Amino acid sequence: MIERTPVLNALTHVILVTGLLLLLFPVWIAFVAATHDMTAVNTAPVELWPGDQFLVNLEQAWAISDMGTKFTNTVIVAVGVVVGKIAVACITAFSLVFFNYRGRMLVFWLVFITLMLPLEVRIVPTYAVAANALSPFQAMLDATGLTALIATLSGVQVNLEWNLLNSYTGLILPLVATATGTFLYRQFFLTIPDELVEAAKMDGAGPIRFLIDVLIPLSRTNIAALATIMFVYAWNQYLWPLLIITDRANYGMVAVELGTLVPDQFTTGGGTPTWHLAMAGTLIVMVPPIVVVVLMQRWFVRGLINTDK
Repeated sequence: MIERTPVLNALTHVILVTGLLLLLFPVWIAFVAATHDMTAVNTAPVELWPGDQFLVNLEQAWAISDMGTKFTNTVIVAVGVVVGKIAVACITAFSLVFFNYRGRMLVFWLVFITLMLPLEVRIVPTYAVAANALSPFQAMLDATGLTALIATLSGVQVNLEWNLLNSYTGLILPLVATATGTFLYRQFFLTIPDELVEAAKMDGAGPIRFLIDVLIPLSRTNIAALATIMFVYAWNQYLWPLLIITDRANYGMVAVELGTLVPDQFTTGGGTPTWHLAMAGTLIVMVPPIVVVVLMQRWFVRGLINTDK
């Protein structure tokens, strides 16, 4: 039993408020820096109260980083990653739960183990595949001797190539697979009663119809929770876009383009750091994920704790 006393309640609230202030203090410093000019930002001690240059700094940061194009690119990539992750996770979990085939638990654990392999660990092979997505198939043709056979019989040299660098496809596809989403969907699908599955079969529903008409409507809170997590994840991507995108004018992402505002790359006034513009750009980039989380909060919590299932 949980004991409730005024002293414990007060202590709990003090701890929570202290933690909240510690979390919000860096954000407050960034906001304050974005409201001052370059001289005030680089003067000790650090300003703790807002100035009157907020809109000016936002306008300059937006223009210098060409945020309009970068925002469009990031929205396209984030939405593409969200849709891809939800679709792949749903189909994978559907296969693991509702189809009885040999080795399905092995497949599940292989998928689950990939949680231990972040993008940074597999960055080199992923880049190699993105540089030529058809290279595995080319290797198979070469290893089996089909490339030489085709060249001998027809005189055509088979050279499969699909370059994903500097493209939306290259930004989205390597990020689509998700062990987290597969696990969430699998745990939900395991709660579906067998009677519902049998009733769908008696009504003549095939696997695809059962997935679309029954499972997806029931899992809308899971979709909302996963979409919220993955949108923030995709929006904040830095390493992968930095690696595969060289045409930043057309395919730049907002997290990467903040580099044009950091002091060691963009300086004025004889090398004086432009922290006010860097902080203004940071606030601009923070807005969409915050809006998504705020709007999806209720559904996000439902999807994680399964209160309506």
